[in-house]
Amino acid sequence: MAVLIDRPIWPAHGRVWSHLISDTSYAELHAFAEAHGIPARGFEGDHYDVPAEMYAVLVAGGARPVDGRELLQALRDSGLRLRKRRGEKGIARVTGVTFPDGTTADVDLVESRVMAPEERVFASMVFVADAVGHQAVIYSPRRQEWGAPGGWREGDEAVVDTAVREVEEEIGLRLHPLTLTPCGYERFHPHGSAGLWRAGQDILQVFRTAIHQVKPPLIGHDPSIVQKEWVTLEEFHWRCSGRFWWPMADRVLTGRPAR
Repeated sequence: MAVLIDRPIWPAHGRVWSHLISDTSYAELHAFAEAHGIPARGFEGDHYDVPAEMYAVLVAGGARPVDGRELLQALRDSGLRLRKRRGEKGIARVTGVTFPDGTTADVDLVESRVMAPEERVFASMVFVADAVGHQAVIYSPRRQEWGAPGGWREGDEAVVDTAVREVEEEIGLRLHPLTLTPCGYERFHPHGSAGLWRAGQDILQVFRTAIHQVKPPLIGHDPSIVQKEWVTLEEFHWRCSGRFWWPMADRVLTGRPAR
């Protein structure tokens, strides 16, 4: 078990940087970072970016120096690597999530303003805000949790059309597709192939939108959604902060860095 750091040779924002990882767990990595004053905003989903001036301090504090290739291989071997495209920000990898049908998966949470590849998307979810910042939430008895409206694609419908349809079915709001902004995605790594998973489709696309009214009635016609409400961000946190996807909501809705 070790915290590893590569040499500070990576230029960005007028400085040079190292990458700091754990080859064991995110908990070990976060604990080391916090103990050495590394800000949470430096976390990139599977590593911390740390400036060159911290390198010697972190090595003295117990981080083991390695070259870039060894660090990347250790991250891959640990199963903690979170892949992302240029311009995206890794929020977290959540391991061992169990779903209502008994299947399990590791889940990557990625902040992105670019749509995920459509052929890989199996579902959409939408954070819907009213004019003063309340969030629309639903309770799903099947999933036994509160969350944002969303659901599975039907046939060959476009991903954004899935989002529009699910919001209308679950809370009765008719959204124009152009008002939905992609803000990230959840990428699933299932343990096995049974249950929820469709071959070649591993991504849930996340959107956000805001309407001009304040707390309009939430009706919907999906009989499986028995409760739907407008809540404050604080109430949203209280109801959902224990869910695997909450770091995505927290990042997207508040701008707070994940740790």
